[in-house]
Amino acid sequence: MRTPPSTSSPPKTTSQAPRGEQAPRPPVCLGLTGGIGSGKSAALHAFARRGAAVLSADDIVHRLYRDADVIAAVRGRFGDQVIAHDGSVDRAVLGPLAFAQDGGIPFLEHLLHPRIGHAREAWVAEQRALRPPPPLLVCEVPLLFETGLTDQFDAVFVVTASEAVRRRRVAARGQEFAERSTLQWDEARKVAAAEGSYVNDASPEALDEWAGTIFTRFTSGVPHGTA
Repeated sequence: MRTPPSTSSPPKTTSQAPRGEQAPRPPVCLGLTGGIGSGKSAALHAFARRGAAVLSADDIVHRLYRDADVIAAVRGRFGDQVIAHDGSVDRAVLGPLAFAQDGGIPFLEHLLHPRIGHAREAWVAEQRALRPPPPLLVCEVPLLFETGLTDQFDAVFVVTASEAVRRRRVAARGQEFAERSTLQWDEARKVAAAEGSYVNDASPEALDEWAGTIFTRFTSGVPHGTA
């Protein structure tokens, strides 16, 4: 008797790793901080050039100042003068006004910090879920120590510089050094609390070399994905 043809479905394929093969180890997430004018953004770019996935708190704030709820809250507190022609918050106008008004800075911190934290946590989760994940994650957070975020990172590094250098950099941006630096821990305290630090008084090449050393330290033996 002839055996009837099989009507069963072909076996399904899966994306599971072969037996014995482990899932990629989640990339380390570093916190990068430092005083105003220290060169945190330049250091973040140096990590990105090495292949790290990077996130800037300033970029998150830029996006938040285009969020309807944030815009409404800022307008309600500071008035129409802080709203730019495109409807977003004008940071150049808001900054000096917030420092000048009693309670202005605490209002913005209460408004923005939780939102920044949620955005950062979502970004880290997204990066670690990639296959393959980036070799290293680096988050730039200006008030990392001041807002008690140390335990959210595998290690924290500080970029610092002499006060004269930082004052010169801040002045070149048209900002006021004294009022902004009062919101932050002094440099020595940050350096003492960090895993390591770099004095950014030298050349961009020296900063890049330091970032490369840290990158190698935390990615040795880890297969590199895409940043």
